[in-house]
Amino acid sequence: MQAHDLSLLIDAARIAGRIATSFVGPQTACWEKDGGAGPVTAADFAVNEMLQGTLRSARPDYGWLSEESEDTDARLERDTVFIIDPIDGTRSFIEGRRTWAHSLAIAHQGIITAAAIYLPLRDKMFTAAKGQGAALNGTPLRVSTQASLAGSQSLATKLTMQPDHWPNGLPVFERAHRPSLAYRLSLVAAGAFDAMFTFRLSWEWDIAAGALIVTEAGGKITTKTGADLRFNNAHPALDGVIAGGPAIHRDTLATLGVPTS
Repeated sequence: MQAHDLSLLIDAARIAGRIATSFVGPQTACWEKDGGAGPVTAADFAVNEMLQGTLRSARPDYGWLSEESEDTDARLERDTVFIIDPIDGTRSFIEGRRTWAHSLAIAHQGIITAAAIYLPLRDKMFTAAKGQGAALNGTPLRVSTQASLAGSQSLATKLTMQPDHWPNGLPVFERAHRPSLAYRLSLVAAGAFDAMFTFRLSWEWDIAAGALIVTEAGGKITTKTGADLRFNNAHPALDGVIAGGPAIHRDTLATLGVPTS
């Protein structure tokens, strides 16, 4: 089933790319969401409408969770659920940059089983199916073997570098950033960066697809407190995220003062 679901996600992601790129650039209609939740564009809604129609028609028994759809408790009654971010990195999209992505995942009983992250302006399709590995445009992926956070090349926001997050002292590493959480996780899966972390509350649709891609590339991903990730929660958010190879993941938790086994 995972392989069939992955094929569905890949096909839908490519259609999403064609729709989104017809809008891309500063001329795209955009506005701020209520409650300071960030910007949204006409493209977000156009892509979301297509994905909801296409994916739910193909899998009518699956539930639905998307950043751009009104959430309901109906999905909690389904064993299998689509978890979708129509455009992750909307600010990048509005600015006409290339680092935004479509993030599509399927969760079964809280575990991600199929995932696709597509960057149409970079022609990068990151994919994974549970137990079948991760790939970029069909080429297998593997996380880096960097063992320690100190001296690593890792993706993190400036806010994560505040000393109060690091009771054992702020580690010295090369920090980089990408506006899309889905893309950050994909880059870790590809070994382009050693780790990524965010300590803010993270929405499931930003993380779901990348979580499977990282683990299928041999990596480890948890909340900032080291807890395993579960999806399709009543409140669809996670307590931060740490991702990387198993050794650097363990070292990052230790540096944060989180007990590790």
